[in-house]
Amino acid sequence: MSTATDPLHDTERLLAWLPQLMKARVLVVGDVMLDRFVYGSVERISPEGPIPVLAITRETAMPGGAGNVARNLAALGSQVSFAAAIGRDTPGSELERLLADERAIEPMLVVEPSRRTTVKTRFIGASQQLLRADSESQGALSEMARRNLMLRLDGSIEAAEVLVLSDYGKGVLEDGVAAELIAQARSHGKRSVVDPKGRDWQRYRGASVVTPNRTELAEASGLPVNDDAAIAAAAESLIERCGIESVLVTRGADGMTLVRPGMAALHLSARAQEVFDVSGAGDTVVATLAASLAAGASLPEAMALANAAAGVVVAKLGTATCSVSELGEALRRDEALDGHGSKIASAERAAEIVAAWRAGGAKVGFTNGCFDILHPGHVSLMRQSRAQCDRLVVGLNTDESVRRLKGPTRPVNDERARAQVLASLADVDLVVLFGEDTPLELIAALRPEVLVKGADYTEEEVVGGAEVKSWGGKVVLADLAAGFSTTATIARMSGKRA
Repeated sequence: MSTATDPLHDTERLLAWLPQLMKARVLVVGDVMLDRFVYGSVERISPEGPIPVLAITRETAMPGGAGNVARNLAALGSQVSFAAAIGRDTPGSELERLLADERAIEPMLVVEPSRRTTVKTRFIGASQQLLRADSESQGALSEMARRNLMLRLDGSIEAAEVLVLSDYGKGVLEDGVAAELIAQARSHGKRSVVDPKGRDWQRYRGASVVTPNRTELAEASGLPVNDDAAIAAAAESLIERCGIESVLVTRGADGMTLVRPGMAALHLSARAQEVFDVSGAGDTVVATLAASLAAGASLPEAMALANAAAGVVVAKLGTATCSVSELGEALRRDEALDGHGSKIASAERAAEIVAAWRAGGAKVGFTNGCFDILHPGHVSLMRQSRAQCDRLVVGLNTDESVRRLKGPTRPVNDERARAQVLASLADVDLVVLFGEDTPLELIAALRPEVLVKGADYTEEEVVGGAEVKSWGGKVVLADLAAGFSTTATIARMSGKRA
């Protein structure tokens, strides 16, 4: 079960940030390229040489590089302004068209006639990348193109909540452009996230977060990066030398490491279940990190969300994106891998889960209680309740609620322990804590089709019974297992008569 003290693994808190991502405003500046993917099958080797022959079946194209960062932000629902430079050529025109189709992206493209628009073509057979062919020109922008770019950006940094610099070494951020943009962001109190390139990180001085992969970290620092301690040391050296606030190192299958001055490094394991293609995964990390920071998340929380998003895109082919719904599914799936804690949910999350069950045709049942010391009577209640429905939700009184109902010496076991024990039962599908004296509010939120209580109640006495019947449900009174009660158990333990 997640705890609120652990921002890297508090699934409920991470999920709560997802709606806020759709309100984020982010400015992306950097090197755009056209990503082409040529798919086919390989069934023979060329007679002209020891190379596979790719029988092409389909081709796709999409904005890559900084364009893929913008696409990932758009997929998260964020508002994106995007500035880059293209050539006056066919790939440049195709990029303009593709970006115009992205409704959430406001493109601010500078056309430099002497520039060749970067194109990366990947040839893929049977889910395996066979070859990449690049067509590009590198070099800083001309003085006129630079002026046009800065004019396009006038006012955009102030309007955004986070600035992203996506540096692929093609020249847009060279000759002081990166430093000038970071300085402008700082002057407006805005954070800047940099996806770096090359050895010279002095141009990123003042950046809030720089996000190298392991290879880029080694190149920039000149230090080994073979383990956690070495990676942290390399990042710390760059923070001190280049005046950067923090470094988030992406480590592929080994996850991520966040390094901040004067704080212990945070290491987070990768979330991907299957890896098909790592193309553009770094762009997804940068985009999710930036959107999360713009939404108000802490840096560790933003790291955790970015890590989950990266796990989504590497399980796809091509330069992929991660939507808010996919990010939510990934977070919930990984929580489920932790064991029975995945069965314990807040009332809000429970409503989402129950809605999904109901959409799939499941009949939802509900029972409730304090369940202080679980005994055979409780197990019998769960078994009888589950027999009446497809999915069973158990409402559990919080500790404070139990004290009001049972007195200051109760509960014997705290709410966390009681929830974990209930969640371990095969007949229980979900456990939801409620702090009120009765579960009426929770029942109204979940609207179960079946409400179950012990036969020591009458139907008229069952809290929520009238409401459940009002929407077509039913109340079931479960048989009691004779000789078992929590009060009697506690009395025997203390040597008293019940």
